[in-house]
Amino acid sequence: MTTLDHSPALTPLRQARERFLTGRPLPDDVPDEVLAAWRRARFYGVRHDLDGPVHEPELPADSALLEAARPVLDRIAPALGHSALLLTDERLRVLWTTGEVPGDDRCRDLSEREVGHNSAALALRTRRRAEVHGPEHFLDVWQDVSAVSVPLLAPDSGQVLGTVTVASALCAGCGPHPGAALAEAAACAVEAELLARSRTAERVLLDAYTRAAHGPDRAIVALDGRNRLISEGAVRLATPQVLTALERACASERGSGARPSQDSRKSQVTGPRQLPEQSYAVTLPADAGCTAEITPVRHDGRVLGIVAVLEARVAEVPRPAPRPALALAGGSVPWRHAVARAVELARVHEPLLLTGERGSGKTALARELLRGTVPLVADAAESPELGVKYSELADGRPLLLRHAERLAQPDVAALNSLLDEHPDVYLLVTYTPGTPPGPCFQRLLDTLAARSVTLPALRERPEDVRELLPVLAPRPAPGQPPLTWTLDALRALEEHPWPGNVTELAHVVRTLAEHRRVTGPVRRAELPDPVREGPAARRLSPMEHAERTAILAALRRHGGNKARAAVSLGIGRATLYRKLRGYRDVP
Repeated sequence: MTTLDHSPALTPLRQARERFLTGRPLPDDVPDEVLAAWRRARFYGVRHDLDGPVHEPELPADSALLEAARPVLDRIAPALGHSALLLTDERLRVLWTTGEVPGDDRCRDLSEREVGHNSAALALRTRRRAEVHGPEHFLDVWQDVSAVSVPLLAPDSGQVLGTVTVASALCAGCGPHPGAALAEAAACAVEAELLARSRTAERVLLDAYTRAAHGPDRAIVALDGRNRLISEGAVRLATPQVLTALERACASERGSGARPSQDSRKSQVTGPRQLPEQSYAVTLPADAGCTAEITPVRHDGRVLGIVAVLEARVAEVPRPAPRPALALAGGSVPWRHAVARAVELARVHEPLLLTGERGSGKTALARELLRGTVPLVADAAESPELGVKYSELADGRPLLLRHAERLAQPDVAALNSLLDEHPDVYLLVTYTPGTPPGPCFQRLLDTLAARSVTLPALRERPEDVRELLPVLAPRPAPGQPPLTWTLDALRALEEHPWPGNVTELAHVVRTLAEHRRVTGPVRRAELPDPVREGPAARRLSPMEHAERTAILAALRRHGGNKARAAVSLGIGRATLYRKLRGYRDVP
């Protein structure tokens, strides 16, 4: 490795960066990825000279990643030489560092929102090793720094947990960073340690589940945030909202690591059956149909998960509450997170991209965000050649652009030009991923990616079905009762995969309301055949469930492109097709 003040290979890029910072025209040979990263940094308001207060992120009090990685990194540190070694979590907060490079004493948050383009942020986004050299960085302090980062993947789910970075003085030449092998080795060693710890935790959870489920009729659920073990007796009781409540209780136990207070505990004793530790009642939704007593599962002084004993109870479906806006209906964690993120971004009248499957509520949410304004509305599905006068947007009038994936090439080019000249234009775009986008449209998506929200599919938030039903049902005629549902019908609706999402559910509800000739709650027998019959009876094992979740997540990331999803998962395309066929008929 050679330290150069000005590497000849990087001189054109260094000059292009100076022109970008001073607002002058750029040459044509600037890499698209680097230019898009510079634009995102400017969009986020990052100061290239680090002027002003430096963000100090709040670090987690108990990081399982840091606990597993620290012994590995301590062993590797002596081999660094004049380089620095950093560990970040999934939010790119620096958890651990050794060695020195310019700026590492100030940049404790490596997200692009704080410091602009860097190798850790690139590795997190692409899920593969990434290098960033000198002027590719946005910050002045990193102009003579080269860095290579490798993502850390969870051994069970493939989820990105953080990154390992080796940073050094600027490297000469275009070959791999001299620290690339060291970063790869460190990441492999950390993932191996995580795998060993994960297997220990799974064995402890399985032992606790086996001790509790010693009767064929006992309704037992064991979970640790990654795995779920459900006994035969608990299958009917463990509805999605019950499992969500248990997951929250598990997260609370793991976060606190402490037992509940004395006045909230009670011993779970039923003759000879006694759980290994004191258990306590957990609050479930009023219509859950059961109660739950949970017991923390501990190992080496840490809470790994919980074991829950479910008991059936007679439940009544609560009367529907006053209708909220459809775009805001839903209490599930994925939906609340997506809506909150969209509302936060919409407070600033700048471009906002809403993505998701067809019928997932993108347009409804966009109109809710634009309430109180009179936007221009354009629908590329009705007319691919919109002919919108984008100059009107410069006056502050918002544009709601629906079905952006169907835009004609001239309108895509016009939007790209508009965003280049007016990056703060008031624009809401809805986009349904599908076929791989072309280069021009991909550039538009990259520009909007900094302010984008992905709405979850309805099958990913089945607990929201009950909240959506009274909102989607037509208002009853005067003197007529509102549409209600039996518990059996509700379970069938929650278990259906809803490929058409909320739009399909709304069609089913309206059809039932308009054509049924009987009174009382809607029964399961009245539902359409695909919904009434439900999914196949086979239940996924915890490992299959994790695998299916990882596959669906990869498909969403790559817009449904199965070839790219297979590459990101490290499996062949034929294997991916086979697994998708196998999961097609499971709940």
